[in-house]
Amino acid sequence: MIILDSLTEFQRLYRSGKKWQRCMEAINNLENIRPGVFHSVGDSLVYRLVSGSEKQRAEFEGHRRYFDVHYYLEGAEEIEFSAKSALHCVTPYDDETDREFFTGQGETVKVNKGRVIIFENHEACRFRPEKDLRKVILKVTVEESYFVNK
Repeated sequence: MIILDSLTEFQRLYRSGKKWQRCMEAINNLENIRPGVFHSVGDSLVYRLVSGSEKQRAEFEGHRRYFDVHYYLEGAEEIEFSAKSALHCVTPYDDETDREFFTGQGETVKVNKGRVIIFENHEACRFRPEKDLRKVILKVTVEESYFVNK
């Protein structure tokens, strides 16, 4: 998991490449979308606006074909994350949904407004949002991706 302190830091580190530019295009379009509705930018990114009132899973969730970028607009959330290899798989990978589910324990971090989190695919996460949470979730294809300073 990569934790960035601000959208400015995200833009500075991930400014080149079509998929990163599409992330910014999606974030710049947030005032035009409704919560819970998926939107897409090209063929490499889908995104949606989320509020803390959504039902959360008890299991850790992992992905393989897409990685998530979360940009926190309001409120805070506790994230528990772990390497998939340290967890127990309870629902095998489904290629149609790009999800697999795990149980176990991980490390916990609290994130708040303004932060950008990039979830890497060798890890799985589960979330405990506060009521006033508002964030955008961007699902970005792993093809031709790279992480600065990794």
